[in-house]
Amino acid sequence: MDQAKYDQMQAMLNKLEDIKNSQESILDKINHVITDLFQHPDADLEKAMETAHEKASNNVEHIREAMDTYEIKFNKAQQA
Repeated sequence: MDQAKYDQMQAMLNKLEDIKNSQESILDKINHVITDLFQHPDADLEKAMETAHEKASNNVEHIREAMDTYEIKFNKAQQA
């Protein structure tokens, strides 16, 4: 693999890692809101946060899967 291709693929992996980290940070913030709702209940906000948590969790999983798949391609390309 030439250096330009290597650099491009490495940059893509770095961006995917950054996206995953951002999504995990969002999950953490949602969890803080959910925790705060124990002291100040609001049924509508609880439902909204549960939905947001589920979607953010799914996003993290999809990004991890995409990273794994792309990393396999990256490793194969390095060996070629």
